[in-house]
Formats: sequence, structure tokens, C-alpha cells
Amino acid sequence: MAASKLVSAWGPLRPGVPGLCRRRPPRGLWAHARRLPEPAGSGRSVAAVSGPGASGTDRYCLELLRKRDYEGYLCSLLLPAESRSSAFALRAFNVELAQVKDSVSEKTIGLMRMQFWKKTVDDVYCDSPPHQPVAIELWKAVKRHNLTKRWLMKIIDEREKNLDDKAYRNIQELENYAENTQSSLLYLTLEILGIKDLHADHAASHIGKAQGIVTCLRATPYHGSRRRVFLPMDICMLHGVSQEDFLRKSQDKNVRDVVYDMASQAHLHLKHVALEDYLKKIQQVDFDIFHPSLQQKNTLLPLSLYIQSWRKRY
Repeated sequence: MAASKLVSAWGPLRPGVPGLCRRRPPRGLWAHARRLPEPAGSGRSVAAVSGPGASGTDRYCLELLRKRDYEGYLCSLLLPAESRSSAFALRAFNVELAQVKDSVSEKTIGLMRMQFWKKTVDDVYCDSPPHQPVAIELWKAVKRHNLTKRWLMKIIDEREKNLDDKAYRNIQELENYAENTQSSLLYLTLEILGIKDLHADHAASHIGKAQGIVTCLRATPYHGSRRRVFLPMDICMLHGVSQEDFLRKSQDKNVRDVVYDMASQAHLHLKHVALEDYLKKIQQVDFDIFHPSLQQKNTLLPLSLYIQSWRKRY
């Protein structure tokens, strides 16, 4: 997929686009956004989010998200109060699976952990979850919302297949991975919210694919530090880029063209503010994936997410 074929995809992200706030937010919005819980290490209690009767397992999921999936944590805070704890459990389950690949030294150990989670899901649907915080909270979510077991198993199966340290052969393979992981997570979130709508499912599919592509881009510097490159081989070959180019943090134009093509594909799926923020940033640094500004957390993300929620625009 050549960059020249995707130029039109970047129309909305060209410099000079009006800012996020096209109309004045309601009184007190800034103050409310500033009160959103901060990342781990801030010292703030999670009691206000969990509620005074929150269990230890509930707090465990909250802390896990704050440390490992802060953007997902913020998005979950914007859900209705009655759905929030289930969304936290679901995302904590996803974090547990995502951590397996980087936390094991041998694939066999990773497969054993994936088998644990497969059995855990089976036990959850038999009303006998193991004494593990995320498993207990997941069981509660399944009982409350009658969540579809197939989506949970798809996430596990796809992450299990991804334990091999191999680059994606093409962008479609990456999108399939994203569909079975990120999109499945969103389908379950829709079930938690009680939303049964084909249009919502279609949007979730596209958002999940966009999120998967963006995650692959964002993780490239980290993977490079561990001598790994997972970017689609077909796009790299199209621009004459080798894995070594990414490992030595090359800023050549052909390397940026690879990033441009992937970012453009994500933008075709794009409807999610947290992804849009990264795509705007990567364009501003001319698709230099190793630029220091891309490694910094967006301190205004809580406010941005709250404004989008208030405007009912994601």
C-alpha cells in the first residue's frame, strides 16, 4: 500500500485544523476533568472511583489499569457508574494477557499461562472462578451482563498465537490480530453497556483495528530496545526498509514512509480520540516514530476525553 494512494486519508490531520473545543464547554468542566484520578504513583486513593464498598479485587483491577493501561482506565471512568467495575475487570483481563509475552523468557511458559486463562474462563462460566483478583471480577462481570464467552476466548487464542516473535507478514494480518483482540474487547464492552446494535458493532470493529495499528506503532521504540520488530513486512519491503533500520532508529525518508502508510491505514478506521491524539502528533514530527515527544504522556488527555464524552463524540 503505497503512501501516494493514501494521501487523501490525511485531510483531517493537516496543520491548521480548528482546535478540539469548537464551542465553549459547560461551566465547571475544566475543574471536573482535573479531578479525574491520576496515573499510578500520584498517591491518590482509588476509593472515590471504586466506591466505599469496593472489594480488594476491584481495587486490584483499578490499580492494574492505572499502571498498565492508563488510557483504557480513563475511558472506563467515563462509562456509567453501574457499568464501570465490569469494564475495569474486562480491561484488567486484557492487560493480564498482554503482559504474558513480555514477562516470560520461554514460549512454553507463555503457553502455560494462556492455558491458565483458558481454564479460568471455562471455570468462570461454571461459577467456580479461581482465587485470583481479575478472575473473580471477570466472573462478576459475566454474571451481571451475560457476556459472550466466544469473545473472551478469541482474545486468549489470538494472544497465544502471537507469542512467537515474528513480524506481521502484511497489514491485513495485523488487522486480523487487532480484530480478534481489541475489537473483541470492544464488543464485550458494548454488552456491558447493554448495546445491541449492528452499527455499533461495525464501529467497534473499525476502532479496534485502528487501535491495533496505533499500538503496533507506539510500541516500536520499546520493541526495538529489545531487538524486536513487528511492523508488517510487506510495507517495509515496499519501501526498501529492513528491520535493522528500525533497530538503529533510522530517520530516513523510507522509514518514515513505512510509518506514514501504517498511520494512514489506522486513520481510515479512526473514530477514537485517544488514537487521534497520537496520529496528530506523529504527523507533526513528520512520521519520525522515534521522536522524543511521542514517548511523553499527554497530560491533557483526561480533559480531552471528558470533552469528547460531553459532546457525545468519540
